[in-house]
Amino acid sequence: MKQLRPLMIVGTCSDAGKSVINAGICRILKQDGYAPAPFKAQNMSLNSYATPEGFEIGRAQATQAEACGIPCHSDMNPVLLKPTGDMMSQVVLNGKPVGNRSAYEYFRSHNSQPLFDAAFEAFERLTTRYSPIVLEGAGSISELNLKDRDIVNMRMAIRTGAAVYLVADIDRGGVFGSVYGTVMLLDEEERKHLKGIIINKFRGDIRLFEDGKKTIEDLTGVPVVGVIPYFRDIYIEEEDSVVLDQKKKTAVEDKVNVAVVLLNQMSNFTDFNALQHDPRVNLYYSDQLKEIRKADIVILPGSKSTIKDLTILKEKGIDKLLMDMYKSGKTVIGICGGYQMMGESIADPDQLEGNVNQIEGLFLLPVRTVITNDKQTVQAKFQFLNQPDECEGYEIHMGRTDITKDIQPLVTLKDGTLEGVMLNDKCWGSYMHGILDNQVVINHLLAPYSDEKVSTMGYKEFKNKEYDRLADHLRNNLDIDYIYKVMKREDIDA
Repeated sequence: MKQLRPLMIVGTCSDAGKSVINAGICRILKQDGYAPAPFKAQNMSLNSYATPEGFEIGRAQATQAEACGIPCHSDMNPVLLKPTGDMMSQVVLNGKPVGNRSAYEYFRSHNSQPLFDAAFEAFERLTTRYSPIVLEGAGSISELNLKDRDIVNMRMAIRTGAAVYLVADIDRGGVFGSVYGTVMLLDEEERKHLKGIIINKFRGDIRLFEDGKKTIEDLTGVPVVGVIPYFRDIYIEEEDSVVLDQKKKTAVEDKVNVAVVLLNQMSNFTDFNALQHDPRVNLYYSDQLKEIRKADIVILPGSKSTIKDLTILKEKGIDKLLMDMYKSGKTVIGICGGYQMMGESIADPDQLEGNVNQIEGLFLLPVRTVITNDKQTVQAKFQFLNQPDECEGYEIHMGRTDITKDIQPLVTLKDGTLEGVMLNDKCWGSYMHGILDNQVVINHLLAPYSDEKVSTMGYKEFKNKEYDRLADHLRNNLDIDYIYKVMKREDIDA
């Protein structure tokens, strides 16, 4: 295995494009014969993924591992924070939950050293199997109030000896101030690791930014190694929920309208990405009654706080609307937390989610759920209904759901286990995240509303081609030769 120095992608702010650039660089390294792997010491997200071993990591690192062409592993994201509301987060360490912490307790306390050490140990384990490791930072690297407790940005860069590249989002404006301010707030040791600046999301003729590029280099003393044009035609799965603000909010004519109910603690919104790319579908997200009512199909998604989200859903009258829509012949389905909501009741005897012991469900499915402390985290292969196609998905949930009457199961796992329930073609539920990544499931869902046949490649194959397109885009706009030269040097000052 060819050995290269670690590379780290950091940002001037959140949503600068770090995760996507990381994925693109991972694919470039794979194409060039290396064995890269992603690493993010600490991630905060409700969008998680199950590893083949049954552990939980942030979805972004799973996506980056996919770009590397390798299975994801908990070492790629040793610390995951899953917000539960009320300024609390579930802390997932090395793929398993270890308890809940308040934001104040987690970010203001001075006991981050054990987590920092655990994260570095995960990094070291990765280095025995892969090279180079492509690290990702979080938010801004110049949050001075958090710096001494930081385990994901420059402290980790220094400890791992990574060559650091700073990503700035020019589309949001103020790029000179954000880059200069970020660099100037670094201390001397941190600046030694900063090897380049990447200007991301540039609109227009890049030649017009030549003077700007020189200005940034003169101000900071750090080379600008790339100006990346803004793109919308390359599809890479996003982890951050801020992208939901950019998604469609309403129905349209001449399409099958699929509404995802927008929940406060919605998780795993990537469950609907394959639907979004089906030419028959208009997918949109809403919590407004008038917009949901326009849909042909309504999906209740997963939630990190199922009982709280169900309470809010009822306060808005969405529960009555869904029952009315189902009775009028429209489709209502639920995935994970949404599946639990569609049942008769959800009990939380140990008050793991809050101070509500039990709540009535929507009475759309004959199931009852009890929230338990055991977390199910598993990848699965299964058959959907009686279809012969082998499907793939994953489960991440706390809770046991029991069926209250004899009813058709939705899926059959490879080991023969039955999962989910099928009331009829227009009403079903499942714990299986990623179930809608399988074309046979999408075709079944859309069959009552469209006779159109589409010749679409599999979702996995589609994503794989998009990683190659992203790699081409970065090769054309980054100084890849310079990045390789830096990775082949051992002296951090070089």
